[in-house]
Amino acid sequence: MKLKEVDRTAMQAWSPAQNHPIYLATGTSAQQLDATFSTNASLEIFEFDLSDPSLDMKSCATFSSSHRYHKLIWGPHKMDSKGDISGVVIAGGENGNIILYDPSKIIAGDKEVVIAQKDKHTGPVRALDVNIFQTNLVASGANESEIYIWDLNNFATPMTPGAKTQPPEDISCIAWNRQVQHILASASPSGRATVWDLRKNEPIIKVSDHSNRMHCSGLAWHPDVATQMVLASEDDRLPVVQMWDLRFAASPIRVLENHARGILAIAWSMADPELLLSCGKDAKILCSNPNTGEVLYELPTNTQWCFDIQWCPRNPAVLSAASFDGRISVYSIMGGSIDGLRQKQVDKLSSSFGNLDPFGTGQPLPPLQIPQQTTQHSIVLPLKKPPKWVRRPVGASFSFGGKLVTFEHAKVQPQQGAEPQQQRQHVFISQVVTEKDFLSRSEQLQQVVQSQSFTSYCQRKIDASQTEFEKNVWSFLKVNFEDDSRGKYLELLGYRREDLGKKQIKEEKQESDFLPSAGGTFNISVSGDIDGLITRALLTGNFESAVDLCLHDNRMADAIILAIAGGQELLAQTQKKYFAKSQSKITRLITAVVMKNWKEIVESCDLKNWREALAAVLTYAKPDEFSALCDLLGARLESEGDSLLQAQACLCYICAGNVEKLVACWTKAQDGSNPLSLQDLIEKVVILRKAVQLTHAMDTNTVGALLAEKMSQYASLLAAQGSIATALAFLPDNTNQPNIVQLRDRLCRAQGKPAPGQESSKSPYERQPLSKGRPGPSAGHPQMPRVQTQQYYPHGENPPPPGFIMHGNVNPNTAAPLPTSPGHMHSQLPPYPQPQRPQNGWNDPPALNRGPKKKKMPENFMPPVPITSPIMNPAGDPQSQMLQQQPSVPGPLSGQASFPQPHLAGGQPFHGVQQPLGQTGMPPSFSKPNVEGAPGAPIGNTIQHVQALPTEKITKKPIPDEHLILKTTFEDLIQRCLSSATDPQTKRKLDDASKRLEFLYDKLREQTLSPAIINGLHSIARSIETRNYSEGLSVHTHIVSTSNFSETSAFMPVLKVVLSQASKLGV
Repeated sequence: MKLKEVDRTAMQAWSPAQNHPIYLATGTSAQQLDATFSTNASLEIFEFDLSDPSLDMKSCATFSSSHRYHKLIWGPHKMDSKGDISGVVIAGGENGNIILYDPSKIIAGDKEVVIAQKDKHTGPVRALDVNIFQTNLVASGANESEIYIWDLNNFATPMTPGAKTQPPEDISCIAWNRQVQHILASASPSGRATVWDLRKNEPIIKVSDHSNRMHCSGLAWHPDVATQMVLASEDDRLPVVQMWDLRFAASPIRVLENHARGILAIAWSMADPELLLSCGKDAKILCSNPNTGEVLYELPTNTQWCFDIQWCPRNPAVLSAASFDGRISVYSIMGGSIDGLRQKQVDKLSSSFGNLDPFGTGQPLPPLQIPQQTTQHSIVLPLKKPPKWVRRPVGASFSFGGKLVTFEHAKVQPQQGAEPQQQRQHVFISQVVTEKDFLSRSEQLQQVVQSQSFTSYCQRKIDASQTEFEKNVWSFLKVNFEDDSRGKYLELLGYRREDLGKKQIKEEKQESDFLPSAGGTFNISVSGDIDGLITRALLTGNFESAVDLCLHDNRMADAIILAIAGGQELLAQTQKKYFAKSQSKITRLITAVVMKNWKEIVESCDLKNWREALAAVLTYAKPDEFSALCDLLGARLESEGDSLLQAQACLCYICAGNVEKLVACWTKAQDGSNPLSLQDLIEKVVILRKAVQLTHAMDTNTVGALLAEKMSQYASLLAAQGSIATALAFLPDNTNQPNIVQLRDRLCRAQGKPAPGQESSKSPYERQPLSKGRPGPSAGHPQMPRVQTQQYYPHGENPPPPGFIMHGNVNPNTAAPLPTSPGHMHSQLPPYPQPQRPQNGWNDPPALNRGPKKKKMPENFMPPVPITSPIMNPAGDPQSQMLQQQPSVPGPLSGQASFPQPHLAGGQPFHGVQQPLGQTGMPPSFSKPNVEGAPGAPIGNTIQHVQALPTEKITKKPIPDEHLILKTTFEDLIQRCLSSATDPQTKRKLDDASKRLEFLYDKLREQTLSPAIINGLHSIARSIETRNYSEGLSVHTHIVSTSNFSETSAFMPVLKVVLSQASKLGV
């Protein structure tokens, strides 16, 4: 959109990029007249001020000149780094003269503004350019193939790039190469362009179009690629912009045909090589991408031609265009709104007429009103693509794991002989480590944990401790890994048993010198005084009276000695009376020691004597109450306002092995924001957890909320320093706090591993080949179900084996024939029936029946032993007959060896029905006839007489090692749920689930499950280990939906219940 405009018929030149503010120099154009036919000429400088909302540009200075100009440029020669007004304005006149002006003097209003002037050329000077590498070199071109190189430091004598080209012709364009300082190009209206090498003083290549219709009006070098340039044609028959590469000079590599008529000027942006301006006789100003030929922007101009366009060196989004209607317009390619511009034009028009009536009535006119368009806004869109200066040249961002991601747009030269392509941008990823001491100490701690060298580590910490408190803490931690930890604790508190024993021996020796001799006679007094009364009580065996008399006479030692002889009850009473009367300093201590009331010491002692209280607890407390007493003493110390005592509470918590309270106490006393302070805490926590695990035989996997927070913070710091594996090792894995779960997921992904609980997301049931040489289903003993189950035998399935007597109507066609001889029984045993879930069970889907239902058996049915003798008395009492036929000594029958052993499907022999050892008779359910029986069964004594066979104990095959983890994981989960459940109904469900999962373990023993189901169960087990029960339920759903229902119906419903309860209880 248009920003500014100047009503001048002039050539233009922007101030250099170093200059601020931005100026625009204009010089009266040659070969053009205004409407007044004025022949005056001037050189004028305008200030480009975007803070001014008007279209007018402020004129800073005007210099009246006697020359008109064909070309005007502003070079940065002698401009200082501060950007003060300086530089040189170089003008090409119409009489072959080149004039140098000082712009600072023009703005200052001086009269002597001409630096130098030379009339060396023949004809008008139409081409000028400044070398961007050596700003004192200026190239000029005129008629008769004249090209001169001017040195602004020595302007008297110009140089030539070489011999004049033949035939002589006008030089319409000239340009220095933007990458190589000694390369110069010139072009003539005939369409030929010549490239000069100033080191050789000769032309090195000439390019021209073979159509002979190429009249060059513009020439520009590529800003980045040294061998590429563009030529513009002003011929209406060939209105194109040709892009040439001197490495392939036979023909242009690209032709831009965006104009309808001849092109008058071009300008290539130095800020973005993909922006090329062109203006032509079709009154268009286009901004194109020379690499693709796409028009990125078309400036909204009027119908006049523009003969000169230039980019602003300082503001890359601004350009200026000089048109033949006597106006220089300044535009922006970034778009904007032109509503304000229209209003300004209307206001300007209205103000030029004033408010008088043009018809002479003398009445003032109201202000000019224009229709308000509220819905439509004239918005000029910017470029189709963001220009290069808007894009970030460099960028940096920190990512997870201490990674620093950076990029930069470096200039890359195209390879020799290859067409320039779009530059590949490189992204650099580097590891940033800011806490080297923190990382070093963390690695040492990790090595100690792996090598289990805790004692030496604590000793190193003790030696390196700078404070007495730090030394005490590490000394207390070290004691946990040594023998007789309580004794070592006492030594650290200043109480050595050996020293006390030496003092005691010394005192005993001194006292022994004063002991009375044991020889001689003594008098037994029975007088009426206290001694006589005590004597009378002792002689009669009345110890209670004797003790009371001693206490009354304040003879405490005698009372205690006599109470010991009187028994424990009397001793306890005497102790109480003694403690009630005694008022010494250590009475309460003696009371607590004798009465074993250690809690009294901890709760009531002066906190200045906390060491003595802790020593007493270490000496006398039982193991089951030791930790609680240490915690109680630590809590008292921590609640005090004294910071020194609060710090000493840490020692109590170390003795107690209470990691959570140690973390809380240490956090209050230390600065947690410092990474090294957090490292100090984690070192103590890790060592104490290992000590508790070794000495207390406790499970240290449970992590409290505060400890989990600190461990998470520690892992985050390690990850920020790039130590991903160490961070994952220290992160607690048995907590479901969202921030820790998220951090663990990010750490796993940073290592390239799947997140916990997502190992099976891609293919949860991958087929795993069985190990070679592993035997298939071998001979074994099928496990009978623990619960009574109902057996269904649809049409087409085998009936129960012979000897199973069923209540109700049994189809004789489906039952196996009874043997005709007691010595030979050939039975057809069906495959071992799949146990079905109980009727009316919880969380059961409807039973899937593939045929019409048969009559079901009663719930208390148990399979009888096979029949081995003929039915003798069917009408008699079955119980008595069975008792008569029962052998007195359990043992195998003589005819049993001749029986062919029935086999199950898969070649597995059947070894009979499991019964308790020693019970060879009928099962309890057959002790009396069942009157009711199954629905539809006849009423009466329908149980036939059978003879029991001795049974064999069924031994189960072991579960394969690779599947044993399934049983361990499922049973552990059920136990955790039972310990957390409070509802009796939930506990019943879990107990039932534990029993019914035996069906799964049986199938694992027999290896009858498909690989897809096996893999799915292992995925569920991994989800349980990571506490990701939602993932386990989704895998469960996939198994049920993709597998055979009969294969999984016995155990999959209860497994879903267990997962649901675990998720609900949060175990």
